[in-house]
Amino acid sequence: MNAPDRFELFVIPEGRKKVEMEVDTKIPNAATFAIEREDHTLGNILRGQLLKDPRVLFAGYKVPHPLEHNFLIKVQTVPGTSPGKALKDATSELISEVNALKNKFDMEVIRHRTFEDAKASQSGYDDSMNNMDSHHTVMDVDF
Repeated sequence: MNAPDRFELFVIPEGRKKVEMEVDTKIPNAATFAIEREDHTLGNILRGQLLKDPRVLFAGYKVPHPLEHNFLIKVQTVPGTSPGKALKDATSELISEVNALKNKFDMEVIRHRTFEDAKASQSGYDDSMNNMDSHHTVMDVDF
């Protein structure tokens, strides 16, 4: 049909880079980065992370066309900080946050499984005690 092959969503075409930087000549300490084979998911989270940085004056992104799998992100920083350094730092911080979130999630899964296992074994113990009580008959015996 007319749909592009799925591999086109993540395979970078030959001769192109994942990230390309174009320095803005009209605005000081500004650059536009073209990021290939990514979409709004990364663009928005990266923009948000950049805006948390006090060295960043402006960060915004756009997807040039909905059928193209790339976005442009523009970054302006304070003098003394390059936009490339700010983008690299934001990316490293995002990776750290995602790893921390993954670790928390994994720990919660382990905690939940441990709780469920303990509950199941406790339930099994209670059931066996109830079964023992129901099979136990009381006899009056004189010694």
